[in-house]
Amino acid sequence: MHASGAPCQTENTTGMARSIMTEVARMLEGLAKDGTASSIDLRSLPLTEADRQELEELLGRGEVNVELELAGNSSVWETAYAGAWWVRHRGAGDRISSEEIQVCTVPDILITHAADIQAAAKRIRQDLTENHHPQSEAKHG
Repeated sequence: MHASGAPCQTENTTGMARSIMTEVARMLEGLAKDGTASSIDLRSLPLTEADRQELEELLGRGEVNVELELAGNSSVWETAYAGAWWVRHRGAGDRISSEEIQVCTVPDILITHAADIQAAAKRIRQDLTENHHPQSEAKHG
């Protein structure tokens, strides 16, 4: 008798990728219809490594790819389907700590918070004041 082992959990697809694609299609329709954003937590699903690879291939890659370094490394990319984003966060040891498909106009992690914008406005004004050079203004004015 052949014992089943861990390789079966990583080498075989289970059909989950196609199921997730169907759900993403439904979510995109909702986003297009009334702006409803939604997400799928991939870490909560029984995906094999083969399922994950199949899903990445089915969703493809779009034009936007962002790498972030904050509290670990994060990758955000738009899939080949506008509005469907793959968001992957890595923690200690560069292991995936969270991974989801977000269906939205822009993932929250990429939106600048109002307090950060206010701080940037203050900082740029300070930089302009500290680096004020009347001579360079005369040349360009």
